[in-house]
Amino acid sequence: MARWAERAEATRAAHPHQRIAYGPGPREVLDLFTPEGQPEAPVAVFLHGGYWQALDGAAFHGIAPALLSHGIAVAIPTYDLAPAVSLGRILRQVRTATELIRDRTGYRPLVFGHSAGGHMAAALLSEGRAGAAVAISGVFDLLPLTRTSLNEALQLDPLMATALSPIHWPVPDGSSPGGTTLDCWVGAEESAEFRRQSHAMAERWGAGGADTSVRELPGLNHFTVLDPLFEASSPEVARLVQLAHETSREAAPA
Repeated sequence: MARWAERAEATRAAHPHQRIAYGPGPREVLDLFTPEGQPEAPVAVFLHGGYWQALDGAAFHGIAPALLSHGIAVAIPTYDLAPAVSLGRILRQVRTATELIRDRTGYRPLVFGHSAGGHMAAALLSEGRAGAAVAISGVFDLLPLTRTSLNEALQLDPLMATALSPIHWPVPDGSSPGGTTLDCWVGAEESAEFRRQSHAMAERWGAGGADTSVRELPGLNHFTVLDPLFEASSPEVARLVQLAHETSREAAPA
């Protein structure tokens, strides 16, 4: 996390960005990094992790430069945190932030996120708000969290946890507007549960008609799994660039 902070600070020094309010609250803001001289660049939305109860978008500004070097703009929302607000409220906030980008661009953007952000990226894809999604170490089944100390802030009961788990949500199979692609990336050195959830999500949604895949990244854990996003030449950045271009070519219906 200290390395994330260093990269974020260096990014802000080298790449001016816009701070855009998507709601009235002090944390209801998103930071938009745009490639120099390319105001119409495709936009990808990154949703940060922290188990819905820690961090903010500014901590992850360091992921922007690799995508900027390929002509992709990056929007990074911040949202309120549990226990001050519910997980349902957080989902409503990232919906609003993503819809703001859609309103500005005219298309459903690529949404990618880490950990809790992976959960939210999948939720937005299910709802038809994203053109594609990449979930990095995503949490797709919240029921196991009810048996951990993380639930002290989340305050989920089994019924709520199940209802808020994207693995049980409608599969984006092309029968309604929105994208159908969900990439699940997970570090090969992460816990068995994180790896299980990525495989289970891809299997369940894939069987339902979504275009899913799982990529286990060798030698990476729950934190270092973001390292490829800092490298402009990584296969993971190349995949994000591909998806950002594909979604930007699909104009949203009126």
